[in-house]
Amino acid sequence: MSDDATPDVPLGDALQPVEPAYRHVLRVRLLLLWVPLIMAGLIADRLLLADTPVFGLPSTALPLLALIALTLAPKRIYDRLRYALTADQLRLVRGWLFHTDTIVPLVRVQHLDVTRSPLDKMFGTASLIVHTAGTHNSVVTVPGLTPERAAAMRDIIRDRVRTDFV
Repeated sequence: MSDDATPDVPLGDALQPVEPAYRHVLRVRLLLLWVPLIMAGLIADRLLLADTPVFGLPSTALPLLALIALTLAPKRIYDRLRYALTADQLRLVRGWLFHTDTIVPLVRVQHLDVTRSPLDKMFGTASLIVHTAGTHNSVVTVPGLTPERAAAMRDIIRDRVRTDFV
């Protein structure tokens, strides 16, 4: 263990997974999306489709689709979300439908935030938000970190940025 890196933040090119608890955050977010859709489908089914041949289809199909989404999507998103912090860059790889590999040179970092939503607090996760110079992809978010790891990464990046201007 060295003085410039904490044991929670491995520095190097190897991509690190985010916290397993982040799957639960994703699952609850999806649930919060699907519950109103299912309710709207049930209401539309009863009020608008009662005398049609498709009566009952939304009441059956939407909960089934929600169950499939809640089962498959969080794991797929989690499995494809990785990050790496090196001495000069932050790399974030994500996406199972659309793959994105973002590299943030630390010299471009202007502002750092560690945020925790109520769901993050419930499941013990946090997000590191990196604001950079420029307009395209000027905000890069690394979700699913422990609060300690997010704060340690923030401090490491802050120290690297500070030494670039000295």
